[in-house]
Amino acid sequence: MKKINNINRAFILLTVLSVMFACERGLSDDVEFASFPTTGDIFTDAPVGLTDEFFVSFDPAGGANPEGFGTDDNEAFEGTSSIRIDVPAPNDPNGGFIGGIFLDRGAGRDLSGYDALTFWARASTTANIGLFGFGTDFGENKFSVGKLNTQLSTDWRKYTIPIPDASKLIQEKGMFIFSAGGLDIIDSVPNGNEIGFTFWIDELRFENLGTVAQPRPRIFNGQDVMQQGFTDTSVTVVGLSQTFNLEDGSNTTVEPAASYFDFKSSNLDVAIVNELGEVSIIGEGTAIITAQLAGVLAEGSLTLEVGGSFDAADTPPVRDPADVISIFSDAYTNVDNLNFAVFNDSDVQIETQNLGGDNIVNYNNLTFVGLGWDGTENVSAMEFLHIDVQVTSSMSPNLTIELIDFGADNADGGGDDTGGGFSVPASQLVEGTWVGIDIPVNGFTLGTGGGFFGSPNLNNISRVVLVSNGGSFAVDNIYFYRD
Repeated sequence: MKKINNINRAFILLTVLSVMFACERGLSDDVEFASFPTTGDIFTDAPVGLTDEFFVSFDPAGGANPEGFGTDDNEAFEGTSSIRIDVPAPNDPNGGFIGGIFLDRGAGRDLSGYDALTFWARASTTANIGLFGFGTDFGENKFSVGKLNTQLSTDWRKYTIPIPDASKLIQEKGMFIFSAGGLDIIDSVPNGNEIGFTFWIDELRFENLGTVAQPRPRIFNGQDVMQQGFTDTSVTVVGLSQTFNLEDGSNTTVEPAASYFDFKSSNLDVAIVNELGEVSIIGEGTAIITAQLAGVLAEGSLTLEVGGSFDAADTPPVRDPADVISIFSDAYTNVDNLNFAVFNDSDVQIETQNLGGDNIVNYNNLTFVGLGWDGTENVSAMEFLHIDVQVTSSMSPNLTIELIDFGADNADGGGDDTGGGFSVPASQLVEGTWVGIDIPVNGFTLGTGGGFFGSPNLNNISRVVLVSNGGSFAVDNIYFYRD
């Protein structure tokens, strides 16, 4: 009887648990996970699903002009109104360019059902717009996408910016981004928009076109890069892009954020890579970094040859600041707003690294690259240009260092652009070893091509140029000095 009672108790317990489990399953089946609006429209005749304060300008402290954004009831592609953007001239006292984002200030939108951002636009004159895109929210910007240099005409035309992987956009707040006007960031020269102009945008929305095809993602600009690595350091996957074919047969290329890609390391004992494309080097050996985007293998790769820890270049001697004009060095104060590639061959791979507190720049597959900065430097009182160089490729590269001056230094205001080069002896270029090169400032006499066939004017130097035959180099400590 006792045994039977125990069986009955067990049966009752199992029955109760079964009922509870069934109830729990029933409740879970009815649970609806949090979802977000799927509205694709952003602006038709008015903002859609956005507050009146949906536009957030770039920071005026950085030169952005917040005064030229509004709507226009006298101009529209469809309906009665459009977005009007007055692009300032570069010398406008309120800011030399205009730009910002359209921000969903709510919980965000689920855009996973769309394949492109589209809009209609026209301009008061044929003009180039530096940036259009979406996914920038002035927060993480995790899934930002940008399309550079879109040319607008004076008639209404439709523009399409494909979404690299819509499955990622389940809660997106960055509806739109644009930037226009000012000076060309790369060359620091006028970009053809030296006077103010106006452009209009209408029928701005996310769409499922079904005609966005042939995705071709790339990392490292589609190049297979080989680079020497060092343990306990990191590198970043750069040169990210994706090209699509559109309905009209044309191709368009966008620049997606790293989080769209799925990165892979061939050897996790040597290198691991996170979703931001940051590669941590943890051991010696060889690792190949590749990526996919929405299941499509990206063209390009990074092969890391890791032989050990980083050997920094020698610390520059302590000199009186009055005896140094530094371009790039942790030991001295550098020129303003140094650009490591103010111009370059598109095949050159450029990456800055902080290795144990020492900042260096890597140039892989170097043909030519120009380092530039704001203004010019008078180096006529200096005696030498110093540069630390380490060959990081297994080939036998050559290296020419050039100085170029840009500017009007003549009394009558005429131009005097000149340039000259110095060829580094091959015996000084040693793979895997830092070499300090000191060049007399009056030694840049080699013709550089491009119209520069003489010594540079040392009163207004604005470029240091590196030229090679496809070699790879680590570079540090570029400065002029006198003893």
